[in-house]
Amino acid sequence: MNFSEAKNEIKNLLSGVLPTDLLRVIDWMKNSEELEELLVENERVVLKSIAEELRTCLPVEAMLSSEGLALQKMQQQPKPVVHVDAFLYDEEQVDSLCEEGRLSRSYCRTCGSHLTAPLEFISHSFSISELRFLFQNVLPDLAGRTLLDVGSRLGAVLYGGYLYSAAARLVGVEISEEFVRLQNRVLEKYGFTDRMQVLHADVCSHPAVVQQADVLVMNNVFEFFMEPSEQIKAWRFIIHNFRRKGCLLVAVPSLKEAFSGLQVQYYTHQWVEEIPIDYDVNLGPDSDPDALRQIHLYRVL
Repeated sequence: MNFSEAKNEIKNLLSGVLPTDLLRVIDWMKNSEELEELLVENERVVLKSIAEELRTCLPVEAMLSSEGLALQKMQQQPKPVVHVDAFLYDEEQVDSLCEEGRLSRSYCRTCGSHLTAPLEFISHSFSISELRFLFQNVLPDLAGRTLLDVGSRLGAVLYGGYLYSAAARLVGVEISEEFVRLQNRVLEKYGFTDRMQVLHADVCSHPAVVQQADVLVMNNVFEFFMEPSEQIKAWRFIIHNFRRKGCLLVAVPSLKEAFSGLQVQYYTHQWVEEIPIDYDVNLGPDSDPDALRQIHLYRVL
């Protein structure tokens, strides 16, 4: 059933309600916790549908051949690292991939030996539970505000922002043309174009876009995709242009961790202050407490 058909069904249903009960039904639709719970579940269903569609367009690791530097950096980690996109695959789906032999949770420490160790999984996207946590527990009401996702990749933050928040505008900046095409396909199919936009560009070439944002989201955006010297330039650009007092920055990992890896000293206390987050939220069995604690929120001074 599409939007037009659903709307007609609801109108037909209401037209059959007894006049004495119509106001009660409308009030229930506006204020019922039952309906609110149903809507939250529907939002999850939509996100799962988008993830399922994207999985058919990408290899299991959800990495493109053009992301050579990221692949190289993953291979250079102290322990073997595998990219498993958290938006595309939840734990149950990862288990299925392992059972099918398309993915492994461990690697052989001595080739040909039974001596194995667990692989480290990383993700460049938020999971559906993390998106819900971000928009319902971390960020304030975004009505009338603009959110900018730097390196929007598959668009998970944008889709989550559309469904879980009242943000006026959701803008993604993505340097990969293929990822931009995937996001635009989703925007058109699910009717997100009224509040969402994806720019095919390097964020450092669009200072005005950064300056206009009220909320900036940066999820593992530089570390695996740029050499250290380029990361430093990119962070200087962000710090110089994201300056409006009270604007919010969501960062994974923390700024402290991001900058320590670059062996440079940024005086972030003169730019932003960290806002405490309540991580002790029950989001159900699908949530990963360790992943939630990687999310950090900052306010521009």
